[in-house]
Amino acid sequence: MQIEQNRVVSLTYKLTNHKTGEKIEETSADQPMVFLVGAGQLIPDFENNLQGKKAGDSFSFSIASDLAYGSHSEEQIVSIPSTVFHDEAGKFDAEYFRVGALIPMSDNEGNQLRGKILDVSPETVKMDFNHPLAGTDLQFEGKILEVREATEDEIAHGHVHGPGGHHH
Repeated sequence: MQIEQNRVVSLTYKLTNHKTGEKIEETSADQPMVFLVGAGQLIPDFENNLQGKKAGDSFSFSIASDLAYGSHSEEQIVSIPSTVFHDEAGKFDAEYFRVGALIPMSDNEGNQLRGKILDVSPETVKMDFNHPLAGTDLQFEGKILEVREATEDEIAHGHVHGPGGHHH
C-alpha cells in the first residue's frame, strides 16, 4: 500500500541540519513517528516527499527553511516590559525567567506561543518568538515501517488513534 491522502504512516527518521550535518532529532522503530497523511499536522513538503512510498522503502530528502519553518525574522524578536512577568506579589522570578529559557505565552488574540529569553534587564525581557528551526534547512533520512488505510474516525478527527496515535 502506497502513501497517499488519508493513509496512516509509521516511519523512522533522522533529522539533521542540511548545511552542518548536526543531528536535530531521531526516532526509532520502537518509538516511530505515526501520522495521518493530509491532516495538516506536518510540513507539507515532508508529506509530499513521501507520496507513493510503501512499507520497507527508505527515503532521503531536504527541505529548504522557507518551505519548513520559515526564515529567521527580526520582527519575531521583541522586548516586553518585565512587569508582565511579575507574580501576584509584584515579584520577578529571575531563576525561572533566565536567558535561554523557553516560556509559554499567548498573544493578544489568545494564540499560544513559545518564546526564548535572549536578555533580561530590570525594565525588559527580550524574547525570540521564531520557531527554534527557523532559518534551518532540514535533511530527513529514514524508512517507512507501515502504511495502512485510516479509519473513518481517524479521518473525521484528523489524527491517528491507537498505538502511536491519540487515545480517546
